[in-house]
Amino acid sequence: MSKKYSKIMAAAALVAGLCTTASAAENLKMRVIGQPLATGLIQSNKEQPFFEKFLTATGLPIEMEYKPIDTLGIKDTEQLRILKSGLFEMASLRFPQNARDEPTLLGFDLVGLNPDYAGARRTTQAYYKLADERLQKQFGVKLLGVFAFGPQVLFCKKPISQLADVKGLKVRVYDQNLAKFIQSIGGTPVPISFADTHQSLSLGVVDCAITGPSSANSSGWPEVTTHQLPIGFQMAINGYAIGLKAWDKLSPDQQSKLQDAITNLTDDIWVYSEKLFKDAVNCNTGKDPCETGKKFNLVNVPISDADRALLKSAVTQVSLPAWADVCDKTNPGCVQRWRETVGKVVGLQ
Repeated sequence: MSKKYSKIMAAAALVAGLCTTASAAENLKMRVIGQPLATGLIQSNKEQPFFEKFLTATGLPIEMEYKPIDTLGIKDTEQLRILKSGLFEMASLRFPQNARDEPTLLGFDLVGLNPDYAGARRTTQAYYKLADERLQKQFGVKLLGVFAFGPQVLFCKKPISQLADVKGLKVRVYDQNLAKFIQSIGGTPVPISFADTHQSLSLGVVDCAITGPSSANSSGWPEVTTHQLPIGFQMAINGYAIGLKAWDKLSPDQQSKLQDAITNLTDDIWVYSEKLFKDAVNCNTGKDPCETGKKFNLVNVPISDADRALLKSAVTQVSLPAWADVCDKTNPGCVQRWRETVGKVVGLQ
């Protein structure tokens, strides 16, 4: 190889290296607030890998700097304000926790509204556009997708045989709508963050707590409880959101590809969530198959017809009226629009 040819090749390699560096420098960087590590397998097996591998998996020039919220020193009730400020570009948005800033979000998942996965999919599809429009208007945040952690069920450290047995007990709750329902059946609702619930159960701060079976298993709740009543109060609807400032930096084609990627992620989570729910109920009570969690020996309380009737009645008697008062004050016409969309789907116009 001639010296002249070697110099040409070396120059070409240098230029290629510079181009690669320039290309990498041109990648957009988005900071993403993730779900808490403590929430378990959806966060660790689906959400975190998606964002960490985003650049190579999608081919989009976007580097996602993903951090679970419980590693950031940020409260999950502050996500909308943080996105609005631009400190982070995206978030795995915890709807119940952010409902104090935007009560409209609770319309996805009123207590008793979503008895199963199929119903929850219909509800979220009907309400999606209204919630997205509201978030864009109030916070400059675009909703990219929604998913369900799954049925939120009851764990107690005192013996129970039916839902009505929570009367006189202190119950950990995570949003105002659930608090109203627990109060309506004689329990004392106690708002506690997910990360603090295990200790609160252990110390007797609360007698019972509500979350998904898989999250409870991952966080060791069965170590400090004795009974599991697997009736779903809510489906724990959450979503992915992006600040409009970051969204507007993308070309139409990039926006479309990002939207498609999030849609694929949420579709995957819906399916995975249902599998986790069934498996985790078994794991918590020491039954097989148990493939995704640790086996415990909780008493699995049978769901009675009275329990189902009590929860079904909650929508019209407790959760919808309670939410209506709050939502219409901050977002006039909120409940009427809910009735015209979700109400049509569930027969509550």
